[in-house]
Amino acid sequence: MKNYKWKIPKYSVKEYKKKKNRYCLCIPIINEGEKIINQLNEIKSLRISDSIDIILCDGGSTDGSTEDKIMIENDVNYLLIKNDIGKLSAQLRMGYSFAIEMGYDGIITVDGNGKDSLKSIYSFISCLDDGWDFVQGSRYLPGGEAINTPLIRHIAVRLLHAPIISLAAKFKYTDTTNGYRAYSVKFLLDERVKPFRDVFDSYELLAYLSVRAPELNFRTKEIPVTRKYPKVGKIPTKISFFKGNFLLLKILFNILMNKYDPKD
Repeated sequence: MKNYKWKIPKYSVKEYKKKKNRYCLCIPIINEGEKIINQLNEIKSLRISDSIDIILCDGGSTDGSTEDKIMIENDVNYLLIKNDIGKLSAQLRMGYSFAIEMGYDGIITVDGNGKDSLKSIYSFISCLDDGWDFVQGSRYLPGGEAINTPLIRHIAVRLLHAPIISLAAKFKYTDTTNGYRAYSVKFLLDERVKPFRDVFDSYELLAYLSVRAPELNFRTKEIPVTRKYPKVGKIPTKISFFKGNFLLLKILFNILMNKYDPKD
């Protein structure tokens, strides 16, 4: 299965329920507090855990939101706790590698900050069932909704990020910063992809996989989703205005230069 040496951050695993389904829902979190607790409550109330296993990919939360009692009450299967360096992409490498080792056929990811409509998970499951390899959620497709999205975020996605990723991928995307997506394990294990490299640390992996899937002729599509920001208060994001956005620009440049493609 491993055609190169996987670089995975050190992590520990807490198992609350055995593997039951073909697919898993990987939720990257770090100190999401009530947002992730409410999200897990909604997942349970919608009976989503009947159709997909739940894996939390924790970057090292210290706010009490990942206590065993909360995990058990909300039908979480596994809690992965990163004990190493690295940011979002490191958490995703941790989650994806664990899912593959556990024998899942497909992986769906959704942010743990409560912005996304969880009912769409069933649409992603249907796409995986139908043989799609990469499915990107988009708030900008007909049927999708962008609620209370900050103007600067609209501009950045629509006029900068999506056009550049689309150009590199030779595939028309509309919402490329959205972490609501699905992957087939077949795609992640392809020897031309190699996602388990430590060059992927912050937001690189999301952009890279968006380009690599259509570039290698894996079945790729967008589906409509709803993303809702709060009307007032702090914007739920880990991307700082100056440092975070500069990093995203650097990643886009590297994508255009094919700097993340495997060298062997």
